[in-house]
Amino acid sequence: MPEPDSHIIEIETETQYIPEQSDPSRDLYVFAYHITIRNAGTVGVQLISRHWIITDAHNKVQEVEGSGVIGQQPLIQPGEHFEYTSGCTLATPVGTMQGSYQMVDEHGNGFDAMIPVFVLAMPRVLH
Repeated sequence: MPEPDSHIIEIETETQYIPEQSDPSRDLYVFAYHITIRNAGTVGVQLISRHWIITDAHNKVQEVEGSGVIGQQPLIQPGEHFEYTSGCTLATPVGTMQGSYQMVDEHGNGFDAMIPVFVLAMPRVLH
C-alpha cells in the first residue's frame, strides 16, 4: 500500500482563446490550454493515460481518452514537473474542462490524479 504522501500531484492550468483558428459565424471556438503537472509526492510517477470531460455552454459533453499526453508518457520524479500545451474546439464561446490522468508510481501502484474543472472562455464573454 502506498504511503499517504507518496501520490501528491498538483495540476495547474492556463487557457487561451485562439481567434485566428476560430470562426464564430460557424460556431467554432478554438482554445489552447497549458498544463503543468507537478509531483509533490515522495515517489516517481509516470503519466500513462488521460480522460477529459469537455462541456460547452449548451451542456454538450465530449469525452476524450487516450494514451499519455501529446504523444508522451512522462516520468515525473518527486519535486519535478512536466508541462505541455494542447487544444480543443467548442461550439460555444464558453465551456469547461476537467478530468483525470491515470498514473503509475515507481512501485507499480496505479492511481488517478484529478484535474480540477477550469473554464475556457472567449475574451469579454464572461464578466
